[in-house]
Amino acid sequence: MSETRVLPALAAVTDPLSPLALPLLRVTSGLMLVPHGAQKLFGWFGGYGIDATGQFFATKLGLPASFALLAGVIEVFGGLALAAGFATRLAAALAAGVMAVAVFDVHWSSGFFWMGGGFEYPLLWGVVLLIFLVNGAGACSLDRWIGREL
Repeated sequence: MSETRVLPALAAVTDPLSPLALPLLRVTSGLMLVPHGAQKLFGWFGGYGIDATGQFFATKLGLPASFALLAGVIEVFGGLALAAGFATRLAAALAAGVMAVAVFDVHWSSGFFWMGGGFEYPLLWGVVLLIFLVNGAGACSLDRWIGREL
């Protein structure tokens, strides 16, 4: 059964752009993860660096300080891999794990809304990452170019 469009004139724009929608989301979300990792690892972009982030993980979250390094590496290198569409499912799975920790261990107690420190933003990130875990990189990716998902 074919769909009936409410605004058929939009098809001239949406039909040719539709194949670019998920690659655009993949590249954008991957590149947007990188600065978060750089905050943790290097103290860039207003972050606290690895030592202070490790102390936060240990004292406030009850996690080993080494998890700060792990989270930063996943966000920087996983974000770059996601953007390139390389080892996409693995990168998405690891980053989704970081977001799950962010939702439940860091932000849950502050409620839903992000402006109050809530879990809204990392939950959205986690759902976006789950899309790529389930669907893979799709077109315009290194995974597709090499013909294999890692």
